[in-house]
Amino acid sequence: MSSRLLIVPTLALATVLSACATPGEENRADTYTADQVNARQEAQVINILAVLPARVQVDNSRNRKNAQIVGGLLGAALGAGLGAGFSGNPAAGGTLAGLGGAGAGVAGGSLVADKVLVDGVSLTYEQAGHTFNSAQVGRACEYHPGKAVMVMTSPTVTRVQPNATCPPPVKS
Repeated sequence: MSSRLLIVPTLALATVLSACATPGEENRADTYTADQVNARQEAQVINILAVLPARVQVDNSRNRKNAQIVGGLLGAALGAGLGAGFSGNPAAGGTLAGLGGAGAGVAGGSLVADKVLVDGVSLTYEQAGHTFNSAQVGRACEYHPGKAVMVMTSPTVTRVQPNATCPPPVKS
């Protein structure tokens, strides 16, 4: 295989690694969109009564699409290289094998789920004499019973800000 054919998969792999998104990060209570930065939003202090671990289903379509693109590029490059090397007509063999490899790569990338489960918390809190519950993307160690700030982005959408810090990971 020529060195040029090795460059294409390497670039494709670098592209997918740099474009990988962590699903759910955009749904965290402490993540803001550009429209929400410097914008006044109503906030209230609430009293968290209970913190329970939860799983939250989030969109993973961006990672799925990236996997399909990279799979197609890698499949095309590897298929073209192998097809050209083993065919009596290198141009025709490389082209046909490249197309087949691209199709196989896209199909392989389609195996990445379009929705995934991420860590979350179920927060039961008291506000103005009423008890409510709100699911948030995050880790249980980021919350503890007691006072917390809740930002209301709409009358029915709340973002309970983390009121604790997770311990640093233990180095082995």
